[in-house]
Amino acid sequence: KKTVSCLQQKNVVHLFLLVSSTKKWYNNLLHRKGDEMKTAKNIAKLTEKMIKFYDGDLHDINHFLKVYAYAKTIGQCEGLDEMSQMSLEAAAIVHDIACPLCRDTGWQGAQMCRCLRQLCTQEQIRELSKLLDLGEQSFDTFRIDYYSQTLYSGRGTSPRGNMELVYDVCLNYATKFSRFAIRNLFLSGAPGLGKTFLSACIARTVSENGFSVVYDTAANIFSQFEARKFLRDSRDGQEARDETRRYLNCDLLILDDLGSELTTQFTQSALYELMNARLVSDRHTVISSNLSMEEIAQRYAPQIASRLDGEYHSLYFFGDDIRLLKKNRM
Repeated sequence: KKTVSCLQQKNVVHLFLLVSSTKKWYNNLLHRKGDEMKTAKNIAKLTEKMIKFYDGDLHDINHFLKVYAYAKTIGQCEGLDEMSQMSLEAAAIVHDIACPLCRDTGWQGAQMCRCLRQLCTQEQIRELSKLLDLGEQSFDTFRIDYYSQTLYSGRGTSPRGNMELVYDVCLNYATKFSRFAIRNLFLSGAPGLGKTFLSACIARTVSENGFSVVYDTAANIFSQFEARKFLRDSRDGQEARDETRRYLNCDLLILDDLGSELTTQFTQSALYELMNARLVSDRHTVISSNLSMEEIAQRYAPQIASRLDGEYHSLYFFGDDIRLLKKNRM
């Protein structure tokens, strides 16, 4: 009787363990099935969105469905875990998202597509940011309150009144770039009055509107022209040739700090070539300088001074040094 009793107890324990493990297995199965159903539902939703994205293009729809089926089979054969399998299937569905306008060629006939123009704009802003603090410099952050409202001697107006006019011209120049009557600007005034800041604002706005913009200092620009001439067979000379093409052909060139360079016969020749070529091709240019128009006439050849005076709209900056004002307010 004791032996039978022990056997019965063992059988009961075994039966309990079997039932317990079966229940656990069944619960795991239900949980796994639930996850699989959730995954399948997500994949179905993604597939539906891609079909809508391709807007009835049977070629593209068939292509992504075939890729999806192929990738799903490979993942299952490889025994991927659930998360990896779902990632593989999702990647296969969306692997070939292309611009619906140009199919990722970047061009619509002879016209640059919007998608490529956006990429060019982003890259251009990154390049401009290497020279300009585009993170903070925008028309929205321009501080007119730094300019005094007191009448400025010899000017007939206050620095603030003058800067309100300057700001409006620069804003309209940038926002109405291809439609604005003024093609070229000459920003003139002492250091620390906002010439570079407003130049950066113009560069940012024009660039964000899809136009090609190149910003550089006068010294750097003339050094590239010099390298193009005297290092023509070297790698530096080839790079300089590419740079000077950018200066000559971009939609907007911003030449900063004219007069800071060592003025020689060669730099005058390079400046004349640059200004004249851009005027002939009707391309926009913004030049900033600490020199007045009278000082420009004394320093540069008559051909340069005449073009600058006759073809550029002059904006004069005057008042107290903003950099010093900011420092004193800290």
